[in-house]
Amino acid sequence: MASLWARIGASSRTPFTRQFGTYLLGLATWVPVVVWFNTNVAEITLINGPSMYPFLNSHYNESTRRDLVLNWKLYAQESLARGMIVTFRTPHDPNKISVKRVIGLEGDIVHTRRPYPNGYIRVPPGHIWVEGDAADERLSIDSNTYGPISARLVTGRITHILSPWNKAGRVRWWEHVDRVGIVRG
Repeated sequence: MASLWARIGASSRTPFTRQFGTYLLGLATWVPVVVWFNTNVAEITLINGPSMYPFLNSHYNESTRRDLVLNWKLYAQESLARGMIVTFRTPHDPNKISVKRVIGLEGDIVHTRRPYPNGYIRVPPGHIWVEGDAADERLSIDSNTYGPISARLVTGRITHILSPWNKAGRVRWWEHVDRVGIVRG
């Protein structure tokens, strides 16, 4: 019984066909590796929308250019901290991924914004409070709309900005000034 490579080589008539078949088979073996890496380790993500303005998409109202970031997915739900920018599945539509900043951790008392019905809320265990950076609260659908989210919904952390070039580099989330109205738990 001949090996797969021998059968491919024997059935090919021209060197081009043999070479193309070899490259195609080689490429096909790497596709699952790349898919696994993008799903579980990291992926390059294009940020859409104005909710993180001005930190991300600082030109959202001037052009169609969007920020390109590195979304680190490995152990994304562990050691979350205030100021981190995370991606997560939205509570009302699990097929949609949102990008927001972590404002409050479990046990924190958060002074909410409109349209949240209560003026203050204590973030329950296993949950976080996320908000967009936009000063105009109408530009961000966040925890003020759907309440605290389960930390299990977090799918990644934005660690680096890749484009535009003038902002490229590591996201220094630890330098983010805490929003006024947070009482740490």
